[in-house]
Amino acid sequence: MCGIIAHVGDKRALGPLVTGLEKLEYRGYDSAGVAVKNGNGLDVWKCSGQVSDLKDTIDTVESSATLGIGHTRWSTHGPPSDENAHPHTDQRNRVAVVHNGIIENYETIKDILTAEGYEFTSETDTEVIPNLIAYYLDRGNEPLAAFKHAIADLEGSYAIAVVVDGNDSIYAARQGSPLVLGVDDTGYYLASDVPAFLDYTDSVVYLQDGDTVEVRADGVDIVDGNDEYVQREIEQVDWQPDETGKGQYEHFMLKEIHTQPTSLQKTIEGRLDIGGERTNLDIDMDLTSIDNVQLVGCGTSYHAALFGASLLNRCDVSARAIRASEYDLNTGTPPEDTLFVAVTQSGETADTLGALRQAKEAGVSTLAVTNVVQSTAAREADEPLYIRAGPEIGVAATKTFSSQTVMLTMLSQHLARVNDEATRVDNIDQLLSDLQDLPGAVDGILQSSNASRLAEKYLDMNAYFFIGRGLGCSVAKEGALKFKEITYEHAEGFASGELKHGPLALVTDQTPVFAICADDCEKTVTNAKEAQTRGAPIVAISPSDHRIVDTADEHLSVPDMHPVCSNLLANVQLQLLSYYCATELDRAIDKPRNLAKSVTVE
Repeated sequence: MCGIIAHVGDKRALGPLVTGLEKLEYRGYDSAGVAVKNGNGLDVWKCSGQVSDLKDTIDTVESSATLGIGHTRWSTHGPPSDENAHPHTDQRNRVAVVHNGIIENYETIKDILTAEGYEFTSETDTEVIPNLIAYYLDRGNEPLAAFKHAIADLEGSYAIAVVVDGNDSIYAARQGSPLVLGVDDTGYYLASDVPAFLDYTDSVVYLQDGDTVEVRADGVDIVDGNDEYVQREIEQVDWQPDETGKGQYEHFMLKEIHTQPTSLQKTIEGRLDIGGERTNLDIDMDLTSIDNVQLVGCGTSYHAALFGASLLNRCDVSARAIRASEYDLNTGTPPEDTLFVAVTQSGETADTLGALRQAKEAGVSTLAVTNVVQSTAAREADEPLYIRAGPEIGVAATKTFSSQTVMLTMLSQHLARVNDEATRVDNIDQLLSDLQDLPGAVDGILQSSNASRLAEKYLDMNAYFFIGRGLGCSVAKEGALKFKEITYEHAEGFASGELKHGPLALVTDQTPVFAICADDCEKTVTNAKEAQTRGAPIVAISPSDHRIVDTADEHLSVPDMHPVCSNLLANVQLQLLSYYCATELDRAIDKPRNLAKSVTVE
């Protein structure tokens, strides 16, 4: 959840550290801090608040230090405060640490160190790490040995970077939380994610769980979980620095909504054979005997999984979408003919990785539908399917949902083709043709949507309901999630038929109902009318000639395409609605309260 950055090399460290924190702020923005090594010891600056608050603190600082670490925090242990901000140091300010993850045995370690006379000033689990390293330094260990001893004592998940006074190295370790190494001609970077140093280099080493690293200005030593020195391949990322900036847009979210035509084009490129009425996903594993599919994700990725499961079931492939956080409680042992599909934008979502590992232990085939090359999910699954959406910085996912659902649509047709007992979706030729045209159709929505007018009209209501059936149900749930994430208003999405089984009691003239009717959905029309007779304003999201338009109070139009594509276009309309409502309410759209982009803790 938190973001960490480190730099050592020829450059002055403060610039790259602060730039990295700005690029990582989507991972947490409760507090921020940096520590650099100078000739007289360690200098630490930190504060509660955002990276901009930290910049105000250090704007007048002149530091020639070329080695340092930084952190932007999403709080897990202790509230946002100056004291709980990272970096944390030992009581003598010899060791500074930044950490992403959770140290599960920190209370035990803290009790031991307290009994030895070590003092603590924060409520965090992280503070035990610098004091534990100091404990081993005090017993005659060199810094690298003290670091390794401390790491061996830790239980839990972590990506850690450490600087030690009087030493010219950065020490780092990865276990269960992401950590990447950036390489350029003038030095090295460590970070939670590639965008942190993309302004400086696109050469990346993806560290693995169990790795410990010593980074110096003149080189890097990596030791794996078996205590053996290893060489990890340097890879080039194809993201460009301008992809991680807002450009002409006021918010990352608005930029990412408007770049969906490009991201979708990259998702489908080379993967559609319209003449052959097939998809080309280049999957090497044998899927001919697959009879069951589990699609597992969290949040927006779970809604994409719902979309994929609905489509697979239409193809007579038994499929189920499962919340990753509930996987261990609700699945039992999957049958051998099961395909497990992890749906995760970052490839680092802790609950999804836990479910993936459980599925692998059961011996079933696994795929990862992810956006990040060489992410943990991509490496641990039997095969990755990359959605190629490019970096997404806004905390509220937009373009990655669209790309995930398109990827799962193509996967459903791949499975239907290779499985003799399955049937392909109706009008497969239209589906493939409309998928090819989807980027242009999204652009049309972006140019013509009246979502901003409706956002003003329905501002300050008591609640917002989103309803749909089948594919439209997953779009309704995603629309409600996006709305509540960035407006802080109460919103719920559910199957339209469930309206009369409880939620109708909440319906008044202050509860607009957004009805997704992107295909033949007579029952949704009926359910919308039931709400309308109780006073609820009805907003239809449908093609212009759909009969619900005659009933609805307002209308967000989508082209009349294959139901898969029309539903995805309905989602774009709801993204715009959420954005404009949040703008009217003056919300922190890119940094919604209490949330972070990549949930790497359980």
